[in-house]
Amino acid sequence: MKLHELKPAEGSRKVRNRVGRGIGSGNGKTSGRGHKGQNSRSGGGVRPGFEGGQNPLFRRLPKRGFTNVNRKEYAIVNVETLNRFEDGAEVTAALLLETGVVSNEKAGIKILGNGELTKKLTVKAHKFSASAKEAIENAGGSIEVI
Repeated sequence: MKLHELKPAEGSRKVRNRVGRGIGSGNGKTSGRGHKGQNSRSGGGVRPGFEGGQNPLFRRLPKRGFTNVNRKEYAIVNVETLNRFEDGAEVTAALLLETGVVSNEKAGIKILGNGELTKKLTVKAHKFSASAKEAIENAGGSIEVI
């Protein structure tokens, strides 16, 4: 195969349909919209979710609760995961991101007390559960709320 022999795969490049360009194009005059009716007009058509006057799905379903717009979602790290760091290390949000423990910091990092901690660490995070705080301090480490 040579450079001058290269060409795109069959069907990978589709020519844009130019509507309203004469009767011979197959899409002249009404431009493929047919005659009259809501969808033939400019700005015509229905809004998303409209079901032709039938009670739409979003009105038929029951509504419950509310969504808190100020909700903060934290990236969760269990205490047992912190065993991968060497003894006496300072565990920060940047270190957790760098080592791939968390992929997205979100609104902050919360340490949960699932598992057992065997190493003495200084952990800096945004939130700690009571059991995580206890586990870190029992292992001889310390916590710091950012």
